[in-house]
Amino acid sequence: MLFDPIQLGRYTLSNRVVMAPMTRSRAGAGLAPTDLNAKYYAQRTNAGLQITEASQISPQGMGYVSTPGIYSPEQVAGWRKVTDAAHQAGGRIFLQLWHVGRISNTTLQPGGAQPVAPSAIKPEGQTMRADFSMAPFETPRALETDEITGIVADYAKGAANAIQAGFDGVELHGANGYLIDQFLRDGSNKRTDRYGGSVENRVRFMTEATQAVVDAVGADRVGIRLSPNAAFNDMKDGNPRATFGKAAEALNELGIAYIHATTWGEGDGEIPGGPIGADFFRPLFKNRIITAAGYTKEKAEAALKSGGADLVAFGSLYISNPDLVERLRTNGPLAKPDRATMYGGDAKGYTDYPTLEAALA
Repeated sequence: MLFDPIQLGRYTLSNRVVMAPMTRSRAGAGLAPTDLNAKYYAQRTNAGLQITEASQISPQGMGYVSTPGIYSPEQVAGWRKVTDAAHQAGGRIFLQLWHVGRISNTTLQPGGAQPVAPSAIKPEGQTMRADFSMAPFETPRALETDEITGIVADYAKGAANAIQAGFDGVELHGANGYLIDQFLRDGSNKRTDRYGGSVENRVRFMTEATQAVVDAVGADRVGIRLSPNAAFNDMKDGNPRATFGKAAEALNELGIAYIHATTWGEGDGEIPGGPIGADFFRPLFKNRIITAAGYTKEKAEAALKSGGADLVAFGSLYISNPDLVERLRTNGPLAKPDRATMYGGDAKGYTDYPTLEAALA
């Protein structure tokens, strides 16, 4: 099943392998993609669908060094290099839309401003500053109610820019402790306005942002990534089944093409009610479900055969195996990624991983 074609929104994909979004911190001047980024994605078009690294929808949305944006003409032109290269190689590619919220820091914010969040709650842990040094997270500024409409509009503009840049669709980053996730979960959202308190209110920001993106580019080329189990970036929720169940129902009403859900990992700790699998969303969401995190070929096939998911995303394996689909298809050996070169740098650890055929030559 993993290598069978499948319909996803308006597109027929060649297989059910998805290249997961992975931050690589290699944007060029003006945080625009370069020819090097285009080569990286073109090497990996064997996936049925590629989802790019997360790209900030505004300067305020940035949280890490050298991550690409999707808000300036220069960035749109840079991403056009990527989509042209991917399409020439036969690929199908979506852009992931990102606002990190409280996970940023003043060295990365315009004018040295505080990062923003649903509530002024400082996460535990460390952040990377503009000089690549690590420091404790800062206390964010709680967004005023009337500011939220502007951020929703930034998501819509980012989506429109992505289509202008040649992308086939977009994925909202609603996972991993970034802004949408911060609004969803009660550990980071203590608001008392219409965006906080009840689960219906906490889901509102995600719903409005997704609706704006749907209005901009069409529901059949929109997806969202959710991480109901993830503790990354100090995320907590007292009743994740209620929270993510309500989120799935809202997304189903919007008719988007897919939900991309990460599974439980060893770093996620204890989940109230137990870990939530991708199959949790099946009764709540009528369109496609992508599952991700730690999959082998065997586990991927089992997830598809169970009916719990329609596609399977692979992350770090795609860093070091540009021809991953062929390696999985033939049970070829899988190269391990070099963690020292994952973030930042040049072609080393980025575009210099060989295909299996080249490695054996």
